[in-house]
Amino acid sequence: MSSCGKITSVAGTVIKAETVKPVANYEVARVGRERLLGEVIRIDGNVADIQVYEEIDGIHVGEPVEFTGELLGIDLGPGLLGSVLDGIGRPLSGITDNSKGSIFLERGFLARSLDPLKKWVFTPAKKAKDPVYPGDIIGFVREGTGFLHQVMAPPGVKAGPVSTILPEGAEVMVDETVCILENGPEIGLCQRWNVRTPRPFREKLPFNEPLITGQRVLDTMYPVALGGAAVVPGGFGTGKTVTQQSLAKWCNAEMVVYIGCGERGNEMTEVLEEFPHIIDPHTGRTLMERMVLIANTSNMPVAAREASIYLGMTIAEYFRDMGLNVALMADSTSRWAEALREISGRLGEMPGEEGYPAYLGSRLAQYYERAGRVRTIGVPDRKGSITIFNAVSPGGGDFSEPVTQASLRLSGAFWALDKRLAESRHFPSINWKRSYSLYEKALQPFFRENLGDEWKEGASFLKALLDRESELLSLVQIVGRDALSEQDKWDLEMGEIIRIGFLQQNAFDPLDSFNTPKKQMLFTRTLRELHSTVSEGIGKGVLHHNVQPLDLLRGVLILRKSGEENFPGDASAWLTKVRRSLADMEEPCR
Repeated sequence: MSSCGKITSVAGTVIKAETVKPVANYEVARVGRERLLGEVIRIDGNVADIQVYEEIDGIHVGEPVEFTGELLGIDLGPGLLGSVLDGIGRPLSGITDNSKGSIFLERGFLARSLDPLKKWVFTPAKKAKDPVYPGDIIGFVREGTGFLHQVMAPPGVKAGPVSTILPEGAEVMVDETVCILENGPEIGLCQRWNVRTPRPFREKLPFNEPLITGQRVLDTMYPVALGGAAVVPGGFGTGKTVTQQSLAKWCNAEMVVYIGCGERGNEMTEVLEEFPHIIDPHTGRTLMERMVLIANTSNMPVAAREASIYLGMTIAEYFRDMGLNVALMADSTSRWAEALREISGRLGEMPGEEGYPAYLGSRLAQYYERAGRVRTIGVPDRKGSITIFNAVSPGGGDFSEPVTQASLRLSGAFWALDKRLAESRHFPSINWKRSYSLYEKALQPFFRENLGDEWKEGASFLKALLDRESELLSLVQIVGRDALSEQDKWDLEMGEIIRIGFLQQNAFDPLDSFNTPKKQMLFTRTLRELHSTVSEGIGKGVLHHNVQPLDLLRGVLILRKSGEENFPGDASAWLTKVRRSLADMEEPCR
């Protein structure tokens, strides 16, 4: 039930309001005569601090405040896929119809995330007298061209047998009832959920399957587990947004939630314009059919940033409960942390490191804890996962700042983007010295079962050669390249071949933008054989300057465009040619 109060003070977008009735923390409030949307963030006696999610120009002391008695939530159901929402769940499509022709959201504008008038064709999965428990699938509706949206009994519903359920082919709107239980509960297509409350699950499952990204440097050297968390920190211009867009397109997740949290409007505009035209390689249809976009750009009210990642996580949990593997991408959590810092400052709280609130780490932990691979509640038994990819934008590229360090402690994969690599046009600009993955050991059984021991051997080979190249480059600066042994000269060249031929990947080349794990393994096997072949020739007296005319780097660049089926034959033919050339060089040495 709603209650009323009045504004007693205004500080930025944080206002104080007196109330004569009890209110709850995080309760939604409508502020002023324009009924601006806000949320209670602190309670002190009969005074509530309210964070308003809109600009409050014109609001003054004495105006009324309505406390709705509800927490900030979102409607979950058919129609979410392909939608574009703002940071608090209002749909941005069709706003001109609801905002008197303006392309901007009006102050106090309120709209549901789902279209209440659209009709869906229902197919039941239960029949009369069947028992229904929380999380059970009671039916389906077809969404888009190929997605079957599962209609689930909401968590917390009182279990009981089915009394009545709509027949197959019935057309129903999201607010209409499709199933009534004998003990009273009515179940519809839509369920309301508070965004700050994690959705329940039966148990968490171990990290024993990888999320395949198709990016060689990530899958081979720094893999992330299904249900894990990866942090992508990098300064301006290092490719965070492009990296996340590539992951959204190519990763083997069945559903993607993309959160533009405080990023520049032109970047989000590019996402909104490009994603509807990107063809999903897994389905052959538009990528938007399996995505939900949340747009909260830097020119939108700062307070909505803080709510946007909880909104995205709640949507991801809803699809996880259907048994889907969901990829959640937030760009970027640094802007979310800045919103926390601004709100904390307006509340007069004691600042922590670099002005961030002392509870920054705990808030991030609450967010990361909602990821994972789980067995869901309900029947039939389902397994779903949420894998997090969080971009972090440290000022000046300083990874020692609080947000990066807090994210590092909570994540299992750290993909450090390097400004120097980006400036040299090396993309993805993953710094192989600073990056790491804690999931390698847990994923080894999966790779061993599906690809054999070669996967681990290939990754170890690449890391060893790159480390060796770094040592030799330091040595060259002291003694010069001519002072190196022939083998060291070749190791130096092999390191360059790995960096340019394997680690770099062209996101705009249809043959190179995605590599399956099998092709990555074949690629690393070829590089190992190449290194062994040339090293053997050098051991027999071949000089490095005689190897250089073979232009091995060009051969690798040509080879990586081979399809997976043709790759073994093309690699074998190329290596045979290299061996013959080296054999011809060995004759004069004898």
